[in-house]
Amino acid sequence: MSEKAIDIGSRRQLLVDRRLIDKMDGVRLELHHPQPRETVIAPEYPWERHGVSYMTIVRDGGMFRAWYRCDGADNVADADRQIVTAYAESDDGNRWHKPMLGLVEFAGSKENNIISDGWSGNFAAFLDENPSVSPTERFKAIVSWDDVYGMASPDGLRWRLISHEPLLTDRPFDSLNIAFWDAATGLYVAYTRGVRYEGPLGQGMESRVYWDAEKGGYSSYKRDEDRFKGGVRWVRRATSPDFLHWSPLEPIRTGDTPREEFYTNSTTRYERAPDYLMMFPSRFASGREPQPDWPFGKGVNDIPLLTSQDGLNWDRTFMEAFIRPGLDQGNWHERAFYMERGIMQTSPAELSLYCMENFRLPGNNIRRYTLRLDGFASARAPYLTGELLSNPLVFSGGELRLNFSTSAVGWMKVELLDAACRPLPGFTLAECPDIYGDKVDAKARWNSGNTPAKLAGKTVRLRFMMSDADLYAFRFNGDLAGTA
Repeated sequence: MSEKAIDIGSRRQLLVDRRLIDKMDGVRLELHHPQPRETVIAPEYPWERHGVSYMTIVRDGGMFRAWYRCDGADNVADADRQIVTAYAESDDGNRWHKPMLGLVEFAGSKENNIISDGWSGNFAAFLDENPSVSPTERFKAIVSWDDVYGMASPDGLRWRLISHEPLLTDRPFDSLNIAFWDAATGLYVAYTRGVRYEGPLGQGMESRVYWDAEKGGYSSYKRDEDRFKGGVRWVRRATSPDFLHWSPLEPIRTGDTPREEFYTNSTTRYERAPDYLMMFPSRFASGREPQPDWPFGKGVNDIPLLTSQDGLNWDRTFMEAFIRPGLDQGNWHERAFYMERGIMQTSPAELSLYCMENFRLPGNNIRRYTLRLDGFASARAPYLTGELLSNPLVFSGGELRLNFSTSAVGWMKVELLDAACRPLPGFTLAECPDIYGDKVDAKARWNSGNTPAKLAGKTVRLRFMMSDADLYAFRFNGDLAGTA
């Protein structure tokens, strides 16, 4: 039992971990899985010929905007594979357009959607929502290979280096590293590639194969034998008050959960429930054999879900995959399948997430996945009645709003109790009519006509009784006077 009440204000709370839960009887936390939808970005131009990946998406007013890496055609000057950063935009998050920007010359023409060919392909842009940001730096990005550098742009298309000195130098950084302004902490945060050293020895030296355009065939090289010796691929965090001066990188913490290898991370704060940071790393099973005759080495990967309130300590309530590689055999090889960065609400009841699939294969693309609003996980009760009791909470607001789903015969009731678990008059289970249906923001009611407004600022508990039902999220909000 939590001794101190958790202040949730009027912020939406998710059922993705046990932070708010005192006990469950006949109820369990259930992970839900996004459903694959249409391809949104696929190679169709010469600069995309070798693949598309590493997309970061933002909502800018009424438009969705995205930047992604293209492994392009052979550069005429040096016959090496050319990596560029390209841009796409969408009105709805489903259908994406690649505007011909006329900014960068590729193969003798500026008729393309490329924003730069002079940086590494590990380019992660974000809309800087710092209240004091300069209009000339409304968009920022970090770009990395050896070290991490900062970029800025007034429009998301024309970029400049913020400083010729790197922001971060504690290598390795050779994958997509993420940065953003975090309003919850009032700091810029970065989540980067790293190494976790504690525990049994890691992988050590690994063989790798790459396509050599000059030779017209595959060549091999050895990775730095000390890079992962004694550790595994991991995620690190740094913070900054001004985007220029950063704290030392620190490995994220996941408690005593099993040690696994994480490649990219796609970290974002969930806009609808800002108490929650979400991370979707590529979980790399480096010792497993991929599809037969794969030339690039061992390994397969999937995508788990991690959540955090403070950004350094991450909860792994669910160890199983959030998204599996699935029936598509093109996703069953090393680094085939990555979550892109961005959780977008694309309809009144739908979230869109984006995944890169089939890396290194002709079918490489970025696909949209969908999830119900707040539907990462739920507290689920079977047909037999179950009960969930919250820890002590302090809230503000006048209404209790629920995101829930039941079967046709399922139901839910909610009761408000004091800190000692005594039912509060006017808010008992007996006074709560059956709640049933499927809604993302429904008002809880009691036959007494009372609203929780008079309890705002006081310590209370919530007690849910449920049958054949899922509770995804709840929040207190609305008129403090108690009107609907």
